[in-house]
Amino acid sequence: MDIKRRDKLYLGIIIMNQKKFNIGDRLRSFKYAFNGIRMLFVNEHNAWIHLVAGILVIISGFVFKISILEWVAIFIAIGLVFTSEAINTSIEKLSDFVSPEKRSSIKEVKDLASAGVLISAITALITGLIVFVPKILALIG
Repeated sequence: MDIKRRDKLYLGIIIMNQKKFNIGDRLRSFKYAFNGIRMLFVNEHNAWIHLVAGILVIISGFVFKISILEWVAIFIAIGLVFTSEAINTSIEKLSDFVSPEKRSSIKEVKDLASAGVLISAITALITGLIVFVPKILALIG
């Protein structure tokens, strides 16, 4: 086995030495992540819906003066939905690239990824209900 001098062999697995850590390279890598966020909100209609819902929930949080723990729950729920949407979109785009023709196996992959978004959205909805329903009922009654 021909292993480059900088690589090491551990238990039959080649471990490649990574290039040295460089803070400039790490900071520049953020541009790809921010581009992904931009693409998500520019191109994905469902992300627009989640964005509007998230903004309304945040405004409601200020209106109802929710506690710090309630803010934490709300932001975790919003982040979960956006993360799920980004992962789902990635899986869908990759699936379309790998298999442009219709295949049942690709459909299953896409359906499962979509289910992840639905589960996170339902979780966020339940979180919102737990936080806001008691406050709305107190306001009404």
